[in-house]
Amino acid sequence: MKTHKPLALTLLFALALGCSGGKDEKAVTAPNVSLGEATPVDVEDRIEATGELVSPNHAMIAAEVGGRVTALFIDEGKPAQAGQRVMEVDPERRELELRGARASNAESQAGLVDQKRAAERVASLFKSNVASKAQLDTAETQLELARSRADGAAARLGEAERARRDAEVKAPFEGLIAQRFVSVGEFVQPGTRLFELVALDPIEVEFRVAEVDSSRVQPGQTIGVRVAPCPDEVFQATVTLVSPMIDAASRTLRVKGTLANPDGRLKPGLFARTDLGVSHREGVLMIPEEAVLQRSDGQVVFRMAPAGRVERRVVHTGVYKDGRVEIAAGLAPGDRVVTRGHTALIDGAVVAVRNADGSVSEPDVASGAAAAPAPQKAE
Repeated sequence: MKTHKPLALTLLFALALGCSGGKDEKAVTAPNVSLGEATPVDVEDRIEATGELVSPNHAMIAAEVGGRVTALFIDEGKPAQAGQRVMEVDPERRELELRGARASNAESQAGLVDQKRAAERVASLFKSNVASKAQLDTAETQLELARSRADGAAARLGEAERARRDAEVKAPFEGLIAQRFVSVGEFVQPGTRLFELVALDPIEVEFRVAEVDSSRVQPGQTIGVRVAPCPDEVFQATVTLVSPMIDAASRTLRVKGTLANPDGRLKPGLFARTDLGVSHREGVLMIPEEAVLQRSDGQVVFRMAPAGRVERRVVHTGVYKDGRVEIAAGLAPGDRVVTRGHTALIDGAVVAVRNADGSVSEPDVASGAAAAPAPQKAE
């Protein structure tokens, strides 16, 4: 029996080593992660955006009557007041047509008066039993025809008067003649482009803000506007339009502001940088930006849970500032989230926490909590 004791001791020693090796293997397979904490902080948001300057009134003026361009009163690049003549399209022909329409209208009106008298005479004779019912009906029919001819002549007179006015092409609003497309002597048809008119004072800035900032933009707010030609100057604008809906494709909100431009330095089409000022918010919950992962179901983080495990959470983010991101929903103050080593993590995975000094806290699943930092160094 003595010969078997060393063998038994050897087997027990080997089993002890095997059990010890299994524990080490579990610690090795748990991925090392770094953590960050969700903390409430005070945030000063500066709502900035990019856009462009646009003209509030911009029109392509076309001919409303046909004829030859006979006069130009304002050239390209010159200002035009509302209602001021810019050019003429054969006003002499329109004047002749107007005279003819007036004569035709006068003739039809005279015919109507004459027919009224005739109808009254026949009606009087009919009452005296001198005229027949057929004669009365004929007189009334002729009177209706005379009225129709008078109405038609009046309508043609109105068209001639309108054509005469349209022969003098006027600026519909105050602005600058940006471009002219015809010259004196050129024949035009109704619909032919004549000139382009653009208003510069006031001018508008149009831009878009992110969905998260949409509730903080209101009509009447002051906007600081910068443009490349005047890099050291900030122009003041006022929010005049906030779109009632978010663009579904870009998840942004369209905003317009109006600013004075008396000297015309600001041109439509200029790239503009806008600043809606600072908004101070207290107690904004923020975590390190690298903790947020983009997944098919949205933005997710891995929150440290008991027993050395992680919990997958879908979160709603807000503003990004100084390497941290706002968490609008999904976490609570004091929650610890994984900032490194979480790319391949799954919900419920056991992890080993890497400490700031490089040591790793091994998970203690049996006790239901993460173990205290171990003296071993992370690989």
